[in-house]
Amino acid sequence: MKIDEPIHVIGGGLAGSEAAWQIARAGVPVVLHEMRPERMTEAHQGEGLAELVCSNSFRSDDVTASAVGLLHEEMRRCDSLILAAADANKVPAGGALAMDREAFSDHVGATLAAEPLVELSRGEVAGLPPEDWDSVIIATGPLTSPSLATAVSDLTGADNLAFFDAIAPIIYADSVDMSKAWFQSRYDKPGPGGTGKDYLNCPLDEGQYNTFIEALRTGDVTEFHEWEKDTPYFEGCLPIEVMAERGVETLRYGPMKPVGLTNPHQPDIKAYGVVQLRQDNSAGTLYNLVGFQTKLKHGAQVEILRTIPGLENARFARMGGIHRNTFLNSPALLDESCRLRAQPRLRFAGQITGVEGYVESAAMGLLTGRFAAAERLGLGPNAPPPTTSMGTLLGHITGTARHRDLKEGKSMDFQPMNANFGLFPILHPPVKKKLRKAAYGERALADLDAWLAI
Repeated sequence: MKIDEPIHVIGGGLAGSEAAWQIARAGVPVVLHEMRPERMTEAHQGEGLAELVCSNSFRSDDVTASAVGLLHEEMRRCDSLILAAADANKVPAGGALAMDREAFSDHVGATLAAEPLVELSRGEVAGLPPEDWDSVIIATGPLTSPSLATAVSDLTGADNLAFFDAIAPIIYADSVDMSKAWFQSRYDKPGPGGTGKDYLNCPLDEGQYNTFIEALRTGDVTEFHEWEKDTPYFEGCLPIEVMAERGVETLRYGPMKPVGLTNPHQPDIKAYGVVQLRQDNSAGTLYNLVGFQTKLKHGAQVEILRTIPGLENARFARMGGIHRNTFLNSPALLDESCRLRAQPRLRFAGQITGVEGYVESAAMGLLTGRFAAAERLGLGPNAPPPTTSMGTLLGHITGTARHRDLKEGKSMDFQPMNANFGLFPILHPPVKKKLRKAAYGERALADLDAWLAI
């Protein structure tokens, strides 16, 4: 194996871009393959690397209270390109880390273009990669091209699992009626780059809320193909009309919860439900409807969303949509360094491995990039400590879930997973519940620093 032979990374999304960056930073050449614009997907809008397809948020940035916030910090300490681009292009979003989509993508693309060890190759890799590519990372995400997905399925002898993911609408900020809407973060929390007035809020009284829910329940929705009808939704990203079908109050305890907000237009009247909009670009001209991913047809979206007070004249920069995501039964198929057991020259990274979320996908790209570079340099894979957020995600897709299910004699029921403290090893000695999250974070970062120092 020659050190100067490139590693091939297929897919220029968050995971692929991060993997390519980590490989190059280790001193190993890499070819990053991206099929767009030669072949587009049903969800992407352009040809830029690391395009944010759904939300523009990386969720909570609080390292002391959130497993994904802890993951942010771990990746920063690992010289993550994706986190550097997010930090450089953030927009106000309360306690969340959100960014200007186009500026973020441009940042990633420009950084990789300036790295001499990275070569960008445009065009689809149809089917399995050529046999002379001895080290490959497949980071094609949930929208893997049919030819490659079929080839992987044939190779493993196992069907891909699948679920639907949906996209929230984006509107022009100047079309919001500010005599009804107002700026405020929930509980006035400023967060990274924020002021405490980072979200646009549109209030609904009880009658307006109930009318809205009924409209969602009866709205004209996208019809699925026969082969898609039994595909489950991911619980963390349900379409609003699906949530409405689960009960009248479901949205009030989800994305439309009214807590922590005071309407300055009617300070003595508590809203029954609130729709929040989050800034989507650095200029503040675009806002997305938080948690409002939908499979409603475009005409129905316009009609129903314009019943929300403040959005009566809303103009839409992008309508909501839905796409079918695929992921591998990773515990049965991948080894501890994300290599495919059936053909170890192939590694998998990102959402296709069974992690859910932008940051989680990028984290798997970071790890597989390091694993592949270490292998090319004749070193063994150096896995992160299992006490870290990255380590718990790696364990979920390659070890923890598989070992638990085999031990208990159960059939495999592997599902995508966000970063969460439920995956973390218990603390010794025990810590009081209110201090537990901060303790998880403190332990994780101490162990991560020791790992990075090796």
